[in-house]
Amino acid sequence: MSVSTTNFKVFSGTNSRYLAEKICQSLECPLGNMKIQHFSDGEFAISYEESIRGQYIYLIQSTFPNSDNLMELLLMIDAAKRASAYKIIAVIPYFGWARQDRKDKPRVSIGAKLIADMLSVAGVDRIITMDLHADQIQGFFNIPVDHLYASTIFVPYIKSLKLKNPVIASPDVGGSKRAGSYSKYLGIPMVICYKTREKANVVGEMTIIGEVYGKDVIIVDDMVDTAGTLCKAADLMLSKGARSVRAVVSHGVMSGEASERITQSALTEIAFTDSIPFDCNKCSKAKILSIAEMFADTIYRVQEHKSISEQYLL
Repeated sequence: MSVSTTNFKVFSGTNSRYLAEKICQSLECPLGNMKIQHFSDGEFAISYEESIRGQYIYLIQSTFPNSDNLMELLLMIDAAKRASAYKIIAVIPYFGWARQDRKDKPRVSIGAKLIADMLSVAGVDRIITMDLHADQIQGFFNIPVDHLYASTIFVPYIKSLKLKNPVIASPDVGGSKRAGSYSKYLGIPMVICYKTREKANVVGEMTIIGEVYGKDVIIVDDMVDTAGTLCKAADLMLSKGARSVRAVVSHGVMSGEASERITQSALTEIAFTDSIPFDCNKCSKAKILSIAEMFADTIYRVQEHKSISEQYLL
């Protein structure tokens, strides 16, 4: 895409470089030169190896489970501010700690709000992110937040499958709004899995609300972590007569034994974006869909002061 690169630069954190390179390729601009120096005790320091004075700076870094990624982003923001960047835009495809968006019991932190405050104090001017676990997290910031949706990628993919008798499914009640949007846009039925949790990452009982017999089920969710809920839902749906079960998930956290669970489950396949790096050799059923062009287009629109609402399908 044609965009003037005279007043903006794109930089990347360590673990999001694979995505930043693809975004820069779409923008037809070079990836900025930045140095990260590591010390023997685990501490690290950030330095920009080129002038960024008076420029728009886009910092690409997902804060997927590893505190170093968040700390790296904070130092990138601080270094850019101290180097007299004009505007600092944090591009965070996966916003970690988003499940901690409220006090669900006494004496707990609200991690998402804390991370928002830390980013603001560091000096960020705008956030570009995708499929937050809870939409209200946007309100934790007092700066503009461009909230993108992976449906821009997933809807064309679902259509390309040309399933005979499709139905959209939510793996829990909390995701029913998301599933409902897909169902309405695609004009196909929806079912919901109702689950209880014994504790975090451990699913208790699960039942299905709706009919899946003879259907090609597509489970939609914002993230897959341990894959316990997803695999249990898929196995249950197949036992209820579903013809096939597959999943489209925005963020492939894939922690612990998730890859093994999915491989051994009833899922035909699972598609997720490259917001978090994942080696498909770990799971033969995984399919990665790139969000690079979507984020590149958003950066272009922000830089050119154009609306990004045209991207939204749902």
